[in-house]
Amino acid sequence: MRSRFAGAPDADGEDPHDDDVHEDARRARWTAVATGFLLALSGLAAAVARLGGGLPARVPAAYALGSAVCAAAGVLGARGRTRRALWLMILGVMVMALGDQFD
Repeated sequence: MRSRFAGAPDADGEDPHDDDVHEDARRARWTAVATGFLLALSGLAAAVARLGGGLPARVPAAYALGSAVCAAAGVLGARGRTRRALWLMILGVMVMALGDQFD
């Protein structure tokens, strides 16, 4: 069984699987960007919602920090660093969840 990346070049000397690889990479970048900014927007909305209540200051600060980390993940995803973006999104959501525990 041949690997997906080990295709034989066609008559033009191009690998027919290159288009699939580029399409997968493009889809991964857009997914990382959209998810990062969606998480950043939801974290920012949660920080603003918690800001007016009688909660400790660390609750909205944790949401805002997690939101900033997710926004940075979206920027990394746009630059093609999708694995690092994924780990930053996980870290950002964990920070927001920690802020929720202070609530």
